[in-house]
Amino acid sequence: MNPLVIGDLIAKVPVIQGGMGVGISLHRLAGAVAAEGGIGVISTAQIGFRYPEFDEHPIETNLRAIKDEIVKARELAKGGIIGVNIMVATRKYEEYVKAAVAAGVDLIISGAGLPMSLPALVGNAKTKLAPIVSTVKSAEVICKYWLKKYDRLPDLVVIEGPKAGGHLGFSKEQLDTYTDETYDEEIRQIIEHVNGYAESHGVKIPVAVAGGVYTREDAEHCMELGASGVQMATRFVTTYECDAPDAYKQSYINAQKEDIVIVKSPVGMPGRAILNPFMEKAAKGQIPHGKCHLCVSTCKPAETPYCITEALVNAAEGRVDDALLFCGSNAYRAKKLEHVSDIMNEFR
Repeated sequence: MNPLVIGDLIAKVPVIQGGMGVGISLHRLAGAVAAEGGIGVISTAQIGFRYPEFDEHPIETNLRAIKDEIVKARELAKGGIIGVNIMVATRKYEEYVKAAVAAGVDLIISGAGLPMSLPALVGNAKTKLAPIVSTVKSAEVICKYWLKKYDRLPDLVVIEGPKAGGHLGFSKEQLDTYTDETYDEEIRQIIEHVNGYAESHGVKIPVAVAGGVYTREDAEHCMELGASGVQMATRFVTTYECDAPDAYKQSYINAQKEDIVIVKSPVGMPGRAILNPFMEKAAKGQIPHGKCHLCVSTCKPAETPYCITEALVNAAEGRVDDALLFCGSNAYRAKKLEHVSDIMNEFR
């Protein structure tokens, strides 16, 4: 496969490892993917949850952990590319972005809302910017706004489709409507749209497709649609190097296709997860929770059916029956643990 070129960054293998929070893609996984020639991505979502001061000072702790994780990933990356995924819905989003830039991260991938202010926050830093879009309309909005407001375009665009894991940029109705064929056409149109902006301004903007990419065959299909690379998360969960605990990885290996469902997240978006005792309990009523950990701006603690931070921390600490287990549509295809190097060799 051809390298993925993002300005002066060159990923020999055109695979971006998707960001997975809380605590699923940290320095170990990101560093391993980067060392193999891909782009390793650290999720900043409640990244400091293991620090003793997290409960009392979650945001300040997260900001410190961003630097710590990037530094640790660099030590493993052998000169490879390290990125972060920062959700627009994150409380104090601006501070998270500035912390990542200050730590010298190569790339910021940003979704869960459109990152309208991202260029202003990054300024003249070398950090590359990659908005996540799901529709032609969202691609148009971000390109047009960034050009008018900041006189710049994205360095990379990530298209996240309806088969992705975690929070999805679609309504429940859209998820029910899209087919593989109709979304392939959406991908083609987004790429055509981005290419048009790039050509008219004398730049190159590669596009990576995410959501449902599990094998080289899946990636080749994305390339046929016009993509320059793919973003893949679920496949990396069941690796030895993934930062997730063994119980979390085993949940993927044990999952059947019918266990993977669309759930209603407390942050107001549909999400894809593994059906487990926690999700069954959540469907019956509100689950009591502790103090707010200031994760996302869209959550209303008094009304939320459960605390998403607590549910995701439980997952990251191996308490899988009391956890929200986000996953992509292909999680059931995981049959065993494998090394990151084995996966990356498949995509060379």
